[in-house]
Amino acid sequence: MIQDIALFLQTAIIMGTPLLLATVGEILTEKAGHINLGVEGMMMIGAVTGFLVGFATNDPLLAALAAGMSGFLSSQIFAFLTVSLKANQLVAGFVLTIFLTGLANLIGSNYGNATLSSEFTQKIGAVAVPGLSRIPLIGPALFHQSIIVYLGIFIAVSAWVYLNKTRFGLSLKVVGENPSFADDAGIPVAVYQYVHIGIGGFLSGMAGACLTLVIVPRWQETVTAGMGWIAIALVIFATWNPSRAIFGAYLFGALKGLAFKFQGTSIEIGGASLSLPSQILDLFPYIITIAVLIAITLGKRRENQPPRWLGKAYFREER
Repeated sequence: MIQDIALFLQTAIIMGTPLLLATVGEILTEKAGHINLGVEGMMMIGAVTGFLVGFATNDPLLAALAAGMSGFLSSQIFAFLTVSLKANQLVAGFVLTIFLTGLANLIGSNYGNATLSSEFTQKIGAVAVPGLSRIPLIGPALFHQSIIVYLGIFIAVSAWVYLNKTRFGLSLKVVGENPSFADDAGIPVAVYQYVHIGIGGFLSGMAGACLTLVIVPRWQETVTAGMGWIAIALVIFATWNPSRAIFGAYLFGALKGLAFKFQGTSIEIGGASLSLPSQILDLFPYIITIAVLIAITLGKRRENQPPRWLGKAYFREER
């Protein structure tokens, strides 16, 4: 029983890692006042790029970096449209997802039957932390994971420190709250927006690579399965706080794991066999997010609210 619970927690954490990377990236993007609905598309292009580079080179580091760079370059399309051309952010992000999803499927169309080598999967597979991995229950879940799991936690914690303890992070918050005031204070608004949209894209690309390099590991046209949209919902669930995103990502990862585990499972009730559709469990992240959104709206606590300038174009000449 304990072994089954440990295995489930281990699965929840690895399933939640792509969500964590994408969510932290989107938090940084939204802290700059921009909401990017292209997360799903950037995860797709990162997934196919990471897989192709990993398949060709057998190098996990190179594959992850290539995936991140594909997400970064994709995000700069969004940045150019919304920062420089002042285009509608929701439309630009949605179109970016459609474009990148189609592009990723086109690029990976000839690799549907390809899989990464056992040498590659061994390089990026689970690494046991000496001593800690032997702790009952939480040891295998937290301390016997792929290096990308530890990287995800490190990035989330670093993002929290950056936002709350550094001058650049505080300047970013000002940009998202009031870019006109930031401009008057000498903060280069457009530079902050481009850079943090780019970081968000890089992390989304790495999130996609986590799927095809660690979790699957192969290329599939439906590999993200809507995780990019869940990541956007997770930003609200985490109330734009990277540290809370860790808990939220692993919780949603557990729900994804449950949906997979109970797919096609029947339950005997009163002599009748009832099948629980996995789609019901897939709805839970969105239901929880709606509940959190209602709670923070009614609570009216400023620290739980989105940046005031979120989704708005900034016209410097009108300040």
